[in-house]
Amino acid sequence: MANFSLTAMLNRCFRYSFSKAGLRSSTMDLGDGTVMHIWVPKVHIKSRPTLILIHGIGANAMWQWNDFVSPLILAAQFKERVEKLVLCCAGVCLEDKDMEEGMLQVKSVDEAVSILLPQTPQKMRELMKISFYKPRKGVPTCFLNDFIREMCSEHLQERKELIQALHKDRKLSNLPKITQPTLLIWGEHDQIFPLELGHRLERHLGDNAKLVMIKNAGHAINVEKPKVLLKHFKYFLIDTFRPMEPGNHSNGCKTD
Repeated sequence: MANFSLTAMLNRCFRYSFSKAGLRSSTMDLGDGTVMHIWVPKVHIKSRPTLILIHGIGANAMWQWNDFVSPLILAAQFKERVEKLVLCCAGVCLEDKDMEEGMLQVKSVDEAVSILLPQTPQKMRELMKISFYKPRKGVPTCFLNDFIREMCSEHLQERKELIQALHKDRKLSNLPKITQPTLLIWGEHDQIFPLELGHRLERHLGDNAKLVMIKNAGHAINVEKPKVLLKHFKYFLIDTFRPMEPGNHSNGCKTD
């Protein structure tokens, strides 16, 4: 039992869940020494739209999207093309001055790195405190150490560079505008990327965007409020779908 890892066991369960939902694990070489891990359908049907779920720096796709992968197959099976975007608590409109002006919980990039990429149980508890509206209390130190070892140690330097790049020389005026209909979903008590960033992004995108605030939720809304989040996904991606006119498919803009 000395080598038993609860985190590794849960990872295997999530992997089975993804496989059962019709997905397979794959990698893609992007060049310059960068390899991206992705989950893709075992069978690709060209006549159906592509649904892309992207997660942040923490954990991996299985931990982030396990509660959604089966229900969201509905969107992937929808017969018409879906050209919409959903952003959840995304700090894309963060500016380099925000940290200095006290908007964020941390006062420096180094402090942000130490919390977002925790290497000790104390830092892991700090991350849980700012990620959840009601963080779990009394989580055993042995489990926190296990999670850090399994989920927070791989590609550590590359993840640090991502966090540093997120803040460096960022200005809202440099952010491209998205032409596709966009749903912004934010936790009311998000302490990592505060709700003000959601309002800022909505103003930046204009009439193409709508901001939805989820009450009693923090940054990890996919963990705290999966059913509420799924309801908004389904309504925006499927229930309000209107087929686009032929030849009117926009490629949109890429947002860093």
